Amino acid sequence: MAETAVDAPEPLLSTGAMRDAAITFGLCLILTVSLVGLKTDNLGEGQGITITTHLVTAVILAASVTAVRFLLGVLIWRNTAHGQSLASVIPGFVSLGRTLAIVFFLAGAVLAARSGLRTELIAKAAEVYPLFGNLVDLLTFGAMATFFIFLAMAAVHFVRITTAGTAKGKSGASKISSASGFISGLGHEFPVALLLVALILPILVLGPQQRYAIDTATQILIYVMLGWGLNVVVGLAGLLDLGYVAFYAVGAYSYALLATQLGWSFWVCLPLAGLFSALWGITLGFPVLRLRGDYLAIVTLAFGEIVRIILQNWQSLTGGPNGISSIPRLSFFGLTFARSGDNTFSDYFGIEFDPIHRVVFLYYVILLLALATNFVTLRLRRLPIGRAWEALREDEIACRSLGINTVTTKLSAFAIGAMFGGFAGSFFASRQGFISPESFTFQESALVLAIVVLGGLGSQIGVVVAAVALVGSAERFRELQEYRMLIFGLAMVLIMIWRPRGLMSGRTPSAVLHEARTVSSEFVQQGRG
Repeated sequence: MAETAVDAPEPLLSTGAMRDAAITFGLCLILTVSLVGLKTDNLGEGQGITITTHLVTAVILAASVTAVRFLLGVLIWRNTAHGQSLASVIPGFVSLGRTLAIVFFLAGAVLAARSGLRTELIAKAAEVYPLFGNLVDLLTFGAMATFFIFLAMAAVHFVRITTAGTAKGKSGASKISSASGFISGLGHEFPVALLLVALILPILVLGPQQRYAIDTATQILIYVMLGWGLNVVVGLAGLLDLGYVAFYAVGAYSYALLATQLGWSFWVCLPLAGLFSALWGITLGFPVLRLRGDYLAIVTLAFGEIVRIILQNWQSLTGGPNGISSIPRLSFFGLTFARSGDNTFSDYFGIEFDPIHRVVFLYYVILLLALATNFVTLRLRRLPIGRAWEALREDEIACRSLGINTVTTKLSAFAIGAMFGGFAGSFFASRQGFISPESFTFQESALVLAIVVLGGLGSQIGVVVAAVALVGSAERFRELQEYRMLIFGLAMVLIMIWRPRGLMSGRTPSAVLHEARTVSSEFVQQGRG
């Protein structure tokens, strides 16, 4: 009896994916060993140097890059045996994002119940290998933040549907009986939940780490404000600006000079700093009216360097490299946050002096300024000038053909974006008490531009998410000096591959139709419909 030939099961992955992964590992291992695996330390004068090896770290980095390259080949580039994506083979892969969100939510609940304490095993492992401890801190921080955001989203969603149900004379409970409907509606509450968490943040971080957490949040809000200001120029008007830090510096030095030389208060200098920055924005706008693309980026980059060099060399006015010190700090309606003296905050309210009072006050001031920036930019976006910015971004030639004055459109974008940068700079000077040209280098412009591009051009909430991810992670893991920029660059490359238009690429239309309307048949006759 003849045997029936049975076809062998075909492999899921092609040999190309495995070959690419092996080549990637070899190349990355060579690079990581030379850049990270070998470290030279100076033993002192006349004693030479010593070489310290970090081969385990080099192998881990190479393996991480290889794993990412392999997953990209399988999931995105579809480097499988039949050309199909792995999502079509593994059931439920499309819901991976929702599953991870639930896992983070549950992990955050567990970590919150345990107050974020490490186990003895994790603590010992962190002592032997500090990078492992930093990774645990990162996961803990992400889980806790996700937990609080989810909790706020659920609370806002419950209040909204309950209020809507009561207004319509229906029971709100009937609308939340469906779990799928409840979960799908949470995403619409993310901006409100984020605002709610921001308002009660000083209460959420009570403890020995309160000052550090609020200081970090204040720094993040400064970059959020800068990102929203640059978003007017880059995201809405489509003008690539690499010298945005110049307006940040003009605002800071304007407040510092007015406060130290004339003795004016912060609230008087704040609008003046924004006005001076707007004038510098118009000054930059005139030479670049006929430029676009790479040429515009080069000119704006040169403008930022010109401002920095002027601040460094004009010693009689700006103090040169020494900067300006003893800048008056921000006060609470004339009440200072000093330990002793006249008109102090603690004496007026009859409470014990605590340095955290000033930190919390500065946090709420920058939060108020950032919210005002967001409100103004959103309102401007719905006005004719905002629609002119978006038309200029899409097609400048078509914008001119519609009769839009591109000169005033570009100048207004530069001026308004620079004004918000000046506001942020004046707050920065008041918070620090000391400024110098070293605080306004090109790296700051690159960071703000990365926040705007990573968050999504034209997306307000995307700027917030990107600022938290970039600035927050950099502030929390400052001890990883050797790996921070490497991890930052790798994360940017991966996100640009995964989301080339940014994390929040959706753009809200300037004009929307909130309700469906019936179109009369008179408008669809004779080719007019």
